[in-house]
Amino acid sequence: MAKFKSKEGFAYKPGDIIFYIFDYLIFGIFTLSCFFPFYYLFITTISSNDAVNKGLVRFYPIGIQFQNYIDIVNRSEVLTAFVVTIARTVLATALMVFASALVGYLVTKKEMWHRTFIYRFIFITMYFNAGLIPWYMNMSMLGLTNNFLAYIIPGIVAPYNIILVKTYVESIPAELEESAQMDGAGFMTVFMRIIWPLSKPILATIAIFGAVGNWNSFTDSLMLMQQSQNLRTLQHLLYNYLTMSTSLNENASSAAFEAARSVVAMKNTVSMVSIIPILMVYPFMMKYFEKCIMLGAVKG
Repeated sequence: MAKFKSKEGFAYKPGDIIFYIFDYLIFGIFTLSCFFPFYYLFITTISSNDAVNKGLVRFYPIGIQFQNYIDIVNRSEVLTAFVVTIARTVLATALMVFASALVGYLVTKKEMWHRTFIYRFIFITMYFNAGLIPWYMNMSMLGLTNNFLAYIIPGIVAPYNIILVKTYVESIPAELEESAQMDGAGFMTVFMRIIWPLSKPILATIAIFGAVGNWNSFTDSLMLMQQSQNLRTLQHLLYNYLTMSTSLNENASSAAFEAARSVVAMKNTVSMVSIIPILMVYPFMMKYFEKCIMLGAVKG
């Protein structure tokens, strides 16, 4: 009977082989179930719209064409929404990461004035808020309706991310900071030269949280950008297409049916376009996380 050996030269027992077979089989099915919705959405965007509406597309594209993507490029509202969404995601995430890192570091310092009160004041906002209507009234009084800054300012202070950074900073050996202070470094120098580089793993993590949240958010655009179509996000536009296709499908006329087919094709294509950029963030951040995970280690 042939023996299976690992790379290290250890022989696998029959029970180990059976375990690995089921292990790979289960995780393979799970991976396929996660990947297939994205694959199916993609093949519907490049298949013939008639084949898609008739339900003929299952596992492979039928009547391959790229007219849907050409139509997307030619629609100015889609390009504008795409630019707004990218700008909102990049700026809001960058400011949130910097603010979370700085505040998370400062609340660990005993020298900070009333740091306990400030930290608890930030922490309590995770559990209590005024509600949707007071939030909208407050945004309106601050002049943040139909204003691009409405996407940026409210998310700069993220209590949960501050807690994550604070916990991570507390795990960094205090000797590193003490050595820098003995050489005359101030708090900001220590933060930029020591704390920031060593905190890159947790900063990459909250950057993923922030980027995904900003990219997928549409409720603030839906409520605050009612009179500024040029400031609507890609998800808001996708929501409009979804609502439009639903209302057209409820109309029994042939003209409405043809319009609904066009809107459904546009909806699927915009969905694909909105998914691709955020999917590209994950591999980059995971690679960056693995690269920086050992930066906080103390060599003996």
